[in-house]
Amino acid sequence: MTTEKILTNSRIWTADPGRPWAEALAIRGDRILAVGREADVRGRVGPNPEILDLRGGLVLPGFIDSHTHFLEGGFSLLNLQLRDARSREEFAERVAAKARSLDKGRWITNGDWDETLFTPVELPRREWIDPATPDNPVFINRFDGHMGLANSLALRLAGITRETPCPEGGEIPMDEGTGEPTGILKDAAIALVTGRIPERSFPEKLEAAEAALGQAVRFGLTSVTDMADASAFEVYQELLRRGRLTCRLSVYIPIDDVELLSRLRIKTPFGPDLLKLAGLKGFVDGSLGSRTALFFEPYADDPAATGILSRQMVPEGIMERRLAEADRAGLQAAIHAIGDKANSLLLDIFERVFKEGGPRDRRWRIEHAQHLRPSDIARFGRLGVIASVQPSHAADDGRWAERRIGAERCRTTYAFRSLSEAGATLALGSDWTVGPLDPLTGIFAAVTRRTIDGRNPGGWHPEQAISLEDAVRGYTLNGAYAGFADKERGSIEPGKLADLVVLDRDIMTLGPDSLPEARCSMTIVGGRIVFAADGMRPPPGEDAREMLGVEGRS
Repeated sequence: MTTEKILTNSRIWTADPGRPWAEALAIRGDRILAVGREADVRGRVGPNPEILDLRGGLVLPGFIDSHTHFLEGGFSLLNLQLRDARSREEFAERVAAKARSLDKGRWITNGDWDETLFTPVELPRREWIDPATPDNPVFINRFDGHMGLANSLALRLAGITRETPCPEGGEIPMDEGTGEPTGILKDAAIALVTGRIPERSFPEKLEAAEAALGQAVRFGLTSVTDMADASAFEVYQELLRRGRLTCRLSVYIPIDDVELLSRLRIKTPFGPDLLKLAGLKGFVDGSLGSRTALFFEPYADDPAATGILSRQMVPEGIMERRLAEADRAGLQAAIHAIGDKANSLLLDIFERVFKEGGPRDRRWRIEHAQHLRPSDIARFGRLGVIASVQPSHAADDGRWAERRIGAERCRTTYAFRSLSEAGATLALGSDWTVGPLDPLTGIFAAVTRRTIDGRNPGGWHPEQAISLEDAVRGYTLNGAYAGFADKERGSIEPGKLADLVVLDRDIMTLGPDSLPEARCSMTIVGGRIVFAADGMRPPPGEDAREMLGVEGRS
């Protein structure tokens, strides 16, 4: 028997410009049946629907995070946590505590450290952690994923010495006094060590994926994009088979695999509603924090550096050849570009590929689109390129970005309003674990531009802030559009999938200052309650493991 539900005692923002507000909605099975006045909605259902009293909450389309590293985020929940470490001593002690909990020979990984929180600000060194880790190899990443720290044991296992040449697209910093590696590795050099780390077992990956899913639904996420690889897709396939996917997942795999997908004649997005192979992910450059983002002009705090090209850009022309093949095969591309030169080079490549391939609905994306020359902003709208951006980065980087690249270049850093006014679609995300997974944190950053250190209460470059409604749309309908799913989800309209989030307060009426205290009180995916906060428990028998009628099997 098809179940029917009515959501009542709430305000509903639909993201449908023709009918932006409603007071009730009805769900039949996994679809939205009706939206509008409560009396009209009740007239559309049978005699005994479930009534969900939302206690004055706000209903929004389910949040869509357009850029995460989801499986790695799950591992970060289970492993070493350094993101809030604020000193050399605290950093070293947390690593030491982790080492004490492990058997000899076990690797210590993850971490997500941020040296800008240290007093004084300094990059960590292997000497900080060597005394506590003589028997455990260590590779712990910076939160942006473009730099990490190896201890001496890990460097030995990888064969890294003062004689080791820097790989194309990477750096191995050496101590100015001794000439020995400091332990820091950047971008392509990271693989010299990570290639030595034992492959995680499949059960460990399943555990990490379920941890990430549990976190996602607590924040109202009904769809998540994972910038991952084929091994992550395999994990999600198994969870789908077991009926344990509690939100929809779209996975992008490395552009190096374009020939495989082309031979298989796969067009993206490919797969069922709960799990899609979304397209191909590539890199043009690194990150601002690691000084590996590629700029036309040198870094203000390191005049010898302008950044580096990713290994996927070498040899010259290979990225364009791969993208041209992706276009011929009907595959979506999502390419990372941070620095202004990286973005400009990528827009040039996109433009040539589009011209060669002719007009079609590609929805190609630039991931981050972080630092732009004013002359390149209009090209996003003209070319139809999606700007897949992460507002929480602006709240973080705004503390120190001007030291890196100067005030003038920062005027078009995280240029959300300018991109939107130029006709670009803004798909918002977190880049978790680089940024917080909670969409409300990203929405707050997009709307206020306040930095996390509290030093910019009026906003860091507030002229680039967007409206609250536009920010919510960036996490809902625009995210669906970026994944070719806007006909199925992203707004609350009859016939669409019943993917919904209920907040405990009406942020649209209360305004941006209500966002830090707002919480998700219920998450609904395909008509099923997958999360309910205290006091908002699901009805008896409602089980997230029976998602969308898929029977759980172990």
